[in-house]
Amino acid sequence: MDINQARTFLEVVHSGSFIAAADRLNITQTAVSARIRTLEESLGRRLFIRNKAGARLTPAGERLVRHAAAMLQLWERARQQVALPPGRSGGVHLGGELSLWHPLLADWLIWMRRECPDIALQAEVDNPANLMARVQDGSMDVAVLYNPPHAPNLVNELLAEEKLVLVTSTPDRRFHPEEFVFVDWGPYFAASFAASFPELGSPPVSISLGPLALTYLLSVGGCGYFRMGIVRPFLTDGRLALVPGAPEFSHSTHMVYAERIEDTVLDRVRIGLKSVAAATVNLQQTTEISAR
Repeated sequence: MDINQARTFLEVVHSGSFIAAADRLNITQTAVSARIRTLEESLGRRLFIRNKAGARLTPAGERLVRHAAAMLQLWERARQQVALPPGRSGGVHLGGELSLWHPLLADWLIWMRRECPDIALQAEVDNPANLMARVQDGSMDVAVLYNPPHAPNLVNELLAEEKLVLVTSTPDRRFHPEEFVFVDWGPYFAASFAASFPELGSPPVSISLGPLALTYLLSVGGCGYFRMGIVRPFLTDGRLALVPGAPEFSHSTHMVYAERIEDTVLDRVRIGLKSVAAATVNLQQTTEISAR
């Protein structure tokens, strides 16, 4: 099994389709089929069962996933070490959801520059599904995500428990359903919100990205659920206020990385993420007390 075969195999696993894998790898479906066929012939086992719904793993394919992922992770680690800039002893490739970059991951970059100047950094923004897939295939070391699903051979480590709070721009600090802006904070929030506000029905405005929704609310007014850490400055300057008595929802941040026996660079990255996450939560709690 070579690197291209391993990468193609895992891409089909993650996407559930030869067609989707071809699109993500930017190759033809014929090339994907040829790589999988060659891999199956070399192993003497069928790896996928293909049907109209896509492709699902055979028992042999399920056993191969862990080994293919380990192979890619080892290759990516070797490639990064060989390509390190002068004066760097190690490197890390980290990705995060867009709404997590300010302030958490921006503070982490500063922490790494101050505490680990010998570590080369590569940072990216992507959607949660892509981030999880890239950690699984070894092309990314660490992903920082909200409420990520558990996946085989990946460590899902809690960084911080943050609160989603209901804020409003109206002087009376009351919840006005006709001015509510619904932000998509994921399925856990959606279920909790529906249980707490069964009478609301379809909200007048729905926005999938937290920063965009906050910009909208600050510009035209209204109310909505946002992370406490993000609305902190606007609570302080009086542009927004907490709605008294409104339910609050947990919104946990996790770091996801592949299982490794020993990795000194990863340990330093974890220390940095935990340090800045703890500082962010402490500041959030202090602000919440003063805001109330």
